[in-house]
Amino acid sequence: MEIGIFAKTFAGQSPGHVLACARDAGFDGVQYNMTCSGLDAMPATITAAEAAAVAQAATECHQQIFAVSATWNMIHPDPALRSLGHRRLATIAASAAAMGTSLITLCSGTRDPADQWRHHPDNTIPAAWADLLAAFEIAIAIAEQHDILLGVEPELANVVCDAAAARRLIDQMQSPRIRVVLDPANLFERAAAAELRDLIARAVDTLAGRIAMAHAKDRAPDGSFATAGKGVIDFEHFLQCLDDAGFSGPVVTHGLRADEAAATCAFLRGLLR
Repeated sequence: MEIGIFAKTFAGQSPGHVLACARDAGFDGVQYNMTCSGLDAMPATITAAEAAAVAQAATECHQQIFAVSATWNMIHPDPALRSLGHRRLATIAASAAAMGTSLITLCSGTRDPADQWRHHPDNTIPAAWADLLAAFEIAIAIAEQHDILLGVEPELANVVCDAAAARRLIDQMQSPRIRVVLDPANLFERAAAAELRDLIARAVDTLAGRIAMAHAKDRAPDGSFATAGKGVIDFEHFLQCLDDAGFSGPVVTHGLRADEAAATCAFLRGLLR
């Protein structure tokens, strides 16, 4: 396994700067966000020069581009906004290889019209799941056209709310393009230690063979998010579960301040050793 960080943890709008920051903090690579190139997170266009600049910076800084974020609300109640997301996904997918990655991360979405990370009670109705399947049909066609993989992350507030829902999506779509980004902090809000260890082990087991990337953020005892190693998650156990399942991909931390990056990298690397 290798250790990465969200590139946008570091302030800046040039890939050379943010990737140098990741390198200096000890990381092997990043999950890139187009805002780090001074663009919108889901830009309407990416020039060949803009894509090449990411790859060049990665080479010069000895960093890998583990993935590029392309998160929009895939089940937004407004179909026009869903379609806009697909067009912007196609833009990023067309530039992914030039930037040096084959993985694009997604947000399965919510019926909340204002916040793609906020739960809505209609997430559980059959129409929401049907819209998700329809959205993935289009996304998979884009992925096949550009030979990329799609990483969906189980999130409590989204329609793919847990490992079982991610497995259901994989089984129903029957596409090798669908992968999973697994963040243990997104599987619960509060849990006793034994319950949490079991929850993480079952999630990894459920999704074994499809996990393309692990995320590493934590939860405080009150349920709020925390920097990895500062909360209740047993990351040694999480990494051991991943290893037992044959996972050898990147472990990417986020939800932390830039001044916490080096210590968090050292914490995770120490566990991997």
